[in-house]
Amino acid sequence: MLGLLMQGFLLTIEIFAVTLIGALPLGILVALGRMSRFKPLQWLMRIYISIMRGTPLMLQLMAIMFGPYYLFGIQLGTDWKYYACGIGFIINYAAYFAEIYRSGIQSIPRGQYEAANVLGYSHSQTFMRIVLPQVIKRIVPAMGNEIITLVKDTSLAFVLGLLEMFNEAKILAASEVSMIPYLLAGVIYWVICFVIEILLTHLEKKLDYYHD
Repeated sequence: MLGLLMQGFLLTIEIFAVTLIGALPLGILVALGRMSRFKPLQWLMRIYISIMRGTPLMLQLMAIMFGPYYLFGIQLGTDWKYYACGIGFIINYAAYFAEIYRSGIQSIPRGQYEAANVLGYSHSQTFMRIVLPQVIKRIVPAMGNEIITLVKDTSLAFVLGLLEMFNEAKILAASEVSMIPYLLAGVIYWVICFVIEILLTHLEKKLDYYHD
C-alpha cells in the first residue's frame, strides 16, 4: 500500500515542481503585461487573469486535455495527459501569481522611484536593488498561501487519469475497502504543507531587515 502511495507521491511532487518552475516566471511576465501602458496588452492580460481565476481549475484541465480533439479533430498520444496537466496548472497559477506580483509592485510608494532617480539609479537598478527586495518581503505571505494551495490542488490531476497520490489512495481504498489509504495520503499532504510553511516562515524572518 505504502509503495503505491509513494509512487503517487512522486508524481504529485513532479506536478508541484513543474507548476512552480513554469508559473513563477510566467506570472512575472503576465504582471508586467497587466501593468503595461499598452492598452491592448493590458486588457488581454486582464481577460486572461479573469478567465483563469474565474473558472475551475478542473474545468481548465479538461478543456486543455480534450480541446484539441473536440475543436480541431486532433488526436494526441497517451502522454498528452501529462503535458495537459502541466500546461493547465502553469497557466492557472501564473494568473494568481501575477496578481500577487502586481499588488506587491504597486504597493511601493512612487517616491522611492523618484528618490532613486535623483541618486542616479537607472530604472532597472531601482527595481532590482530597491523595489524588488521590498516586493519579495511583502508578497511572501500571499505566495505562501498559493503554494500551499497548489500542494492540495495537485489532487485535481485525477480527472485526467493521472495516478498522483490522491488517485492512488482512491484506488487503494476501493480495492481494500478501507479508509487507511485516504488517511495516509492526508498525512503526507499535511507534512508537505507543514514543511513549506516552516521554510516560508524562515524566509520571512530572513527578510525582516527590509522594514516597511
